Amino acid sequence: MSATLKTINYNDTDIPVIFEKHKTLPIFDLQLIFKNGGYINDYKKPGLTNITAKVLNEGTKKDGAIGFARKLENKAISLHSTTGLETFVIELSCLKDQYQNGLKYLKDILQDPNLTDDTIDKIQTLQISKLKQKENDFDYIASTNLKKIIYPNTALQYSSIGTIDSIKKITKKDVRKNLNKLLNLDNLIIVAGGDIKFKDLKNDLKDILSLLKKQGSSDVKKIAISKKTKNSTIYKETEQSYIYFASPFFIDANSKDNYKAKVASFILGGSGFGSRLMEEIRVKNGLAYSAYGHISNKKSHSYFTGYLQTKLDNTKKAKKMVVSIIKDFVKNGVTKEELEAAKRFLQGSEPLRSETFSQRLNRAFMLNYKGLDFDYPKKELEMIEKLTVEDLNKFISKHKEINNLSFSIVTKKNKESK
Repeated sequence: MSATLKTINYNDTDIPVIFEKHKTLPIFDLQLIFKNGGYINDYKKPGLTNITAKVLNEGTKKDGAIGFARKLENKAISLHSTTGLETFVIELSCLKDQYQNGLKYLKDILQDPNLTDDTIDKIQTLQISKLKQKENDFDYIASTNLKKIIYPNTALQYSSIGTIDSIKKITKKDVRKNLNKLLNLDNLIIVAGGDIKFKDLKNDLKDILSLLKKQGSSDVKKIAISKKTKNSTIYKETEQSYIYFASPFFIDANSKDNYKAKVASFILGGSGFGSRLMEEIRVKNGLAYSAYGHISNKKSHSYFTGYLQTKLDNTKKAKKMVVSIIKDFVKNGVTKEELEAAKRFLQGSEPLRSETFSQRLNRAFMLNYKGLDFDYPKKELEMIEKLTVEDLNKFISKHKEINNLSFSIVTKKNKESK
């Protein structure tokens, strides 16, 4: 990996910069990433940060959405904002010869966002329309309901776009206040690269950084999954059952055992054909077209989760099989053949994860964000190669909490009989 970690000191603040010089193509890419700025902070106003990001995508008050978009298009510049669970991101991409124009437009957005009543009304209308369309998306219903039962009374019980009721209540004042809070110089991580020198970037970003306020550094706090197992069934006029499930998995984002969790997750449900869930549920019993499961391990939370769809009459049978498969997995672990197959795939697919310039930058950010060195992927592969069945099964057996499964099911009333 050729990305390096540098710093820019501005206003007595050391801002980490993940930078990669890329001479092959005349391009420039910049991401302003604000940690602890995602929708994880939206518990009281679900959907607020998503709407805040969309406001920044509506151009400036001076030019309006269409006028500003035309400026960007004429110079082949991409400038947009997004929100993740834990981060708020503003990204600029352009050709090298439009580098200065790109930074100017970014400055314009930060100085004069198109934050008007009309803009808020437009975004709210589009968001509410999107949510109404999801009223018949049974995968969405099952998955969001699962989050409600395993992470009740937290921001994790909502999707990034919020709810119809919450979106209706968001005001221009809410967005302005949220935007000011998000653009925190102390929480900023810069990811940049392209055919540009770092000393030039450092100098040219001063105008951008001058628009950000120091508010004190903060980081996400771990949100615990519910200790109670729950089963929730929603009845709809559907032709099949949608089964989503989750359980606790106690591990930290920077745990030394993460490589073991990665292999275990791959074997249990993350590898598609060949995974334990897929083989037992689809191949051997024909209960579903597909069945997946994986361990989600972030700074804010960690848990095991998965899903499948099955015939209405097979709902209870499929649910029992999920419970049985995971119980056996914890009790008896994996086989030598499963471990060797996982090693071959993970070793072979690793180069594909950092083929492109953007992949390398994004990976470097995630490693830095989790407190890991840039050479960690190489070390991880070495640890995976040395991993024995005994060590992996010992790790799996320690995580009996994975048996405490909660289920969210969407099915048709009186049809989930077997």
